[in-house]
Amino acid sequence: MLKRFLSRIALALLTTGVIICLIYAGVAGNRLRTGKYRVFKLAHSLDPSHPVSKSLVYMAEQLQNISGGTMKIDIYPGCVLGGEAEMTEQLQNGIIDMMKSSGAAMEVFIPEMKVFGLPYVFRNRYHFWTVLDGAIGRELLDKGQTKHIYGICFFDAGSRNFYTRDRAINKPEDLEGLKIRVQGSRMAMRLVETLGASPTPISFGELYSALQQGIVDGAENNLPSFFSNKHYEVCKYFSFDGHTMIPDMLIMNLNVWRNLNQQQQQWILEAAERASKYERLLWRKQTQEALKACRKLGVKFSYPDKKAFIRKVAPLLQRYEKSSVLGELLRRIRETPDKVRE
Repeated sequence: MLKRFLSRIALALLTTGVIICLIYAGVAGNRLRTGKYRVFKLAHSLDPSHPVSKSLVYMAEQLQNISGGTMKIDIYPGCVLGGEAEMTEQLQNGIIDMMKSSGAAMEVFIPEMKVFGLPYVFRNRYHFWTVLDGAIGRELLDKGQTKHIYGICFFDAGSRNFYTRDRAINKPEDLEGLKIRVQGSRMAMRLVETLGASPTPISFGELYSALQQGIVDGAENNLPSFFSNKHYEVCKYFSFDGHTMIPDMLIMNLNVWRNLNQQQQQWILEAAERASKYERLLWRKQTQEALKACRKLGVKFSYPDKKAFIRKVAPLLQRYEKSSVLGELLRRIRETPDKVRE
């Protein structure tokens, strides 16, 4: 009797569970069909420990909260869906919904993004973020729409600085004759050429071995990337010349964006804004930690007088000041007061 009674209870519980699951599946399926429940696929090339990577996880949490659980982001980090070029193609074709892109890589789609590759455009990080958080930043994010790209927000990627295997870079002349790895950006190549070095485009994943084998004499990047990729094992000289400040960007497939209602779009922008500000705090903290760690590992840091570098690159800036694409943008950036304080 007891066994039969327990069996009936177990059967009743199982039946109830199945019914609940079917009801939930029906509700979820109805949400998917009506567009009330959305899951977005977001891909990027960064390690999960990177500040931008952590901030994208934070954004996903924020979006799920403020949307009442009706919007969710599935994140694919570390190039599991390909490099940035492959991911950008997938985004344009609607295979993925969102991705993190380097601002330098966006030059191909948004010519105005070349302004970030120009040297010494921003007076300091406060000026930089005043520009990006304002009207100019929003205009730049919107300019990818002709290429089926909608810009959501910017992330901090610090300032780019030279680091080398065998010599400190204290003045532009110290770069003469050196082979310096650059990103696949025409602006980056022109900058390095103007400073007297030979620009050598190499994928970031191959840079460590290229430095180790002497294929290049140095590179230019931010300090956290220098540290996290162990380039300090090969390069013992790091110069805070701060020649450029190139942000990362969060972008979205334009059709996916347009198919959202106004409330859903606002939720995404709100979550992204929170994530961007959160990432800036993480970036500053990680930069300080990287500086301390690299000093203990024997890296020699130098803080050169930037005036000599600014004089050296003046012809490059003058060339683009006359450009129809960048001239007016440069003027507006320079006239923007640095109001942001962190």
